[in-house]
Amino acid sequence: MNSATAESAHASEGREAPGKRPSGPQPASHPRRKKNFLQQHLDPASRLGEVLFGLIMVLTVTLTASLTAKSGAAGVRQLLVAAVGCNIAWGIIDGVMYIMNCMTVRSGKARLVRAVQKAPDRASALETIRLMVEPGFQYLTKPRDKEAVYEAILEEVVHAHPPRTKVILEDLHGAVACFLLVVLSCLPAAVPFLIFSNPTLALRVSNVLLIGMLFWVGQKWAYYIHGNRLLTGVVMVAVGLALVGLAALLGG
Repeated sequence: MNSATAESAHASEGREAPGKRPSGPQPASHPRRKKNFLQQHLDPASRLGEVLFGLIMVLTVTLTASLTAKSGAAGVRQLLVAAVGCNIAWGIIDGVMYIMNCMTVRSGKARLVRAVQKAPDRASALETIRLMVEPGFQYLTKPRDKEAVYEAILEEVVHAHPPRTKVILEDLHGAVACFLLVVLSCLPAAVPFLIFSNPTLALRVSNVLLIGMLFWVGQKWAYYIHGNRLLTGVVMVAVGLALVGLAALLGG
């Protein structure tokens, strides 16, 4: 076998036959993680905001209630009821406000349709679209591309019927997610009131847990805003305690 034939044989040995999978270990595929109920219906900022809201509420209420709490088991029960009851009430309120906010946002399409159809000319209609639509994607498109988007929106809505704004199932799901986050955020802080019979000790342990959770929220926030995790966690604790102090000062 001459050198050319040998090289050809070696090359054919190194090639895989058509239709055959390459030999050797293959990189593992990573299927996309399935989103849970909260992730499906609330964006990261909303989820963290609800948790932060719940933490501030329970911290404010327990600190305020501790001033009038009785001693012994009765005082512990009083603080526990105050912590859980307040967050349940505010969870319901926050869920209702979420539904109202969704309806307001969704009604923006109807407002856009009406405003465009009432415009006296095409230039005014395009200006109306620009004012109402541009804030949503001003950092995502180039100026020359925006005009094409405005023209496409104009063609879409100029003869459209303004949609009616009503509550949909997605709104209810989001409201339930808000309620769950506000209520669940207070549960770790409520555990000390189930363990300790001394209300002062239970309150202090609860406050430590709440401060730790504030720090955790700050670290999670840092991930989404691409910030320093330690610094953002510390800032979140400081902001949370400042808001609690302000609420207590104002009688909250």
